[in-house]
Amino acid sequence: MPGGKVVYVPLHPPADGATKTLPASAWTLDLSELEAAITPRTRMIVLNSPHNPIGKVFTRNELQAIGDLCVKHNILILSDEVYDRLYYTKFTRMATLSPEIAALTLTVGSGGKNFYCTGWRVGWLIGPPSLIQYVSAAHTRICYSSVSPLQEATAVAFEEADAHNFWSDTITAMQSKMQRFCAIFDELGLPYSIPEGGYFVMANMSKVVLPKEYEFPAHVANRPRDFKLAWFLIMEVGVAAIPPSEFMKEENVAIVEDYMRFAVCKDDKILEDAKERLRGLKQYIK
Repeated sequence: MPGGKVVYVPLHPPADGATKTLPASAWTLDLSELEAAITPRTRMIVLNSPHNPIGKVFTRNELQAIGDLCVKHNILILSDEVYDRLYYTKFTRMATLSPEIAALTLTVGSGGKNFYCTGWRVGWLIGPPSLIQYVSAAHTRICYSSVSPLQEATAVAFEEADAHNFWSDTITAMQSKMQRFCAIFDELGLPYSIPEGGYFVMANMSKVVLPKEYEFPAHVANRPRDFKLAWFLIMEVGVAAIPPSEFMKEENVAIVEDYMRFAVCKDDKILEDAKERLRGLKQYIK
């Protein structure tokens, strides 16, 4: 709306991510690269933790370093924390680090993510009045209002969640699904990033050799390798996954084109079916 220019600073995968299964924390942010991207015209940084698609939860030290940079350069922070109830390691909120950082931070939350009803599109922003006033002004031009019964239902869900151990039970259940599903990658010898939050897992498929004669449709043939992998998985194996280069700027596509993002927020029966179908990849793994 204000005509800003987006500048991307990527997370970098572990150097041995194609051969070893490692925690998502092995994906790192180059702070010097981040600071080099800052100019006198920089107004805001958008940060996502727990991270989609990687599953990384930024450590307190990482967030502190980013926050200190923003304070130094007077940059607003949009901290996307929509998976803030689904983490498997220590989770830190950006706005809790210091009063100076809090004064620059808008925190994004999502009832849809928290309660697995993403179609509801009920979310919120938390921040100082000096920032929220502009959010409110923009909101009236974007969607004006949300659906009142869904807002009320989300509020009641928060009131009831603690009483029914919803958060802890969900974490336990999702970790179990993650372990259940990732067993197929262990079986196939395909390394992956062990998620620290969220319900996505990034598997490295550099060992999967696509047939040379395989015909891809035009809208896939000219895309990065992960798009070809995604098409191949759907058509030949019967499993849908997301090509993570869709999250990347064109010049950074090479970072993730051997990876695929899988979602484990499914019934166990579906996960078992997916595992069985993925065994069809064995003939293509070298």
